[in-house]
Amino acid sequence: MHIQLKDIHKSFGPVSVLKGVDFELLPGEIHALMGENGAGKSTLMKVMTGLHPLDEGEVVIDGAVRQFKHPKEAERAGIAFIHQELNILPELTVMENLFLGRELTGPFGVIKQQEMKRRAREYLAELNVFMEVDQLAKHLSVGQQQMIEIAKALMTDAKVIVMDEPTAALTDREIRALFSVSRALRDQGVSIIYISHRMEEIFELCDRITVLRDGVSIGTHRINETSFEEIVKEMVGREIGERYPERNATIGDVVLEVDGLIGNRFHNVSFDVRAGEIVGFSGLMGAGRTEVMRALFGADRAKAGVVKLNGTEIRIKQPADAIRHGIAFLTEDRKGEGLLLDFTLRENLSLPTLDKRAKGTIISRQTEEQFADGYLKKLRVKHHSMEQKVKSLSGGNQQKIVLGKWLGAEPDVLILDEPTRGVDVGAKKEIYTIMSELAEAGVAIIMVSSDLPEVLGMSDRIVVMREGVVTGTLAKDEATQEKVMTYATGGQ
Repeated sequence: MHIQLKDIHKSFGPVSVLKGVDFELLPGEIHALMGENGAGKSTLMKVMTGLHPLDEGEVVIDGAVRQFKHPKEAERAGIAFIHQELNILPELTVMENLFLGRELTGPFGVIKQQEMKRRAREYLAELNVFMEVDQLAKHLSVGQQQMIEIAKALMTDAKVIVMDEPTAALTDREIRALFSVSRALRDQGVSIIYISHRMEEIFELCDRITVLRDGVSIGTHRINETSFEEIVKEMVGREIGERYPERNATIGDVVLEVDGLIGNRFHNVSFDVRAGEIVGFSGLMGAGRTEVMRALFGADRAKAGVVKLNGTEIRIKQPADAIRHGIAFLTEDRKGEGLLLDFTLRENLSLPTLDKRAKGTIISRQTEEQFADGYLKKLRVKHHSMEQKVKSLSGGNQQKIVLGKWLGAEPDVLILDEPTRGVDVGAKKEIYTIMSELAEAGVAIIMVSSDLPEVLGMSDRIVVMREGVVTGTLAKDEATQEKVMTYATGGQ
């Protein structure tokens, strides 16, 4: 399928998101679409597939002008869209999610349960994913849910597949499986539009790349004729410098000490974090890293273990206890747990610290606005008003709001679970810089990340987990990708 997007314009109220974008997808290619958060990548794909009507321009498919009225029409035409926002129904099983809206039926409309289960296992096996298809989706990790979304797209026999940040929650093994399937599809003539902020993936997988900046298409290049530096400069309009900032923090005394923590998916976890230190947590999906952090914050109840803050034992039964003790938690699920999507940017930013914006029982609107405005500027959030709903922001800008609300709490311990997931290269550098500044100010930071270069680049120490147990701790000067993966996979 040959797709041409010509001079595409799209506005939402007073905000112009696409300002004349040109894009061409050739048959049988993997074409990367890159740009900073808010550049218009996802919006362009939603216009192409009929989720948003375009204001100006043309969508030309195989020489004919088309304008889909809704995504189902695009899907029937052979275009599948794997959205960055997961569309999993948590109370349905894996199999039911895979076949939702396209159930296999026999005589008299009887659903072929066993046939659907068999096919579900086959499609998942193509992605090297093996899970029980009868289990409810709500029991799966974010990464496992993402693999279901990918499998659903493969099941449509599409001619074009749009992948919006498909690997953000995947392990290295799952990424390798996805790349293998993507190359096989390309060889069969299927085209893939690949939206990602992971530059290494783009240069490994894709054939061509188109860069958007502020709603305008900047350029298209063959991958073997461009470079990391050139793409970054086109994305941000400036040189980005070293990817990880130079660290100057002085590591002080132990702030947080965890001893023998036990939960539903982890056992006997012990570690400590010092003032000014960034401790990275690494491991494969399902290793128990997030579960440990949720227990520390009181989002889940630990079964046993001792937690000490500045040498004094504390008991955390709920998040309010953790916040009171100066512990903040940036969750990996920003939409489900990190934000109130129908609330404004101002309301989301000030939510954990409303008591500081109040006089008695009355919230000072002026103080709240000053606070929100400060963090919107500090984090360079792309927005048109602090009164717009947070759901209207791009994924990366939503992540900045989650970070901002916890920075405003001025925590002693900051837990960051996948802090740069779905964030562009420029915003990543900004988040890394903020982390370094917080460490220099004496904050103890725990960073859970599935991005191994990020763990190695930002951590003073690395704690590795496997199947709910800590398998090793590495100092910065001894840590390598090989050592981390050895501990993560059970090697010696």
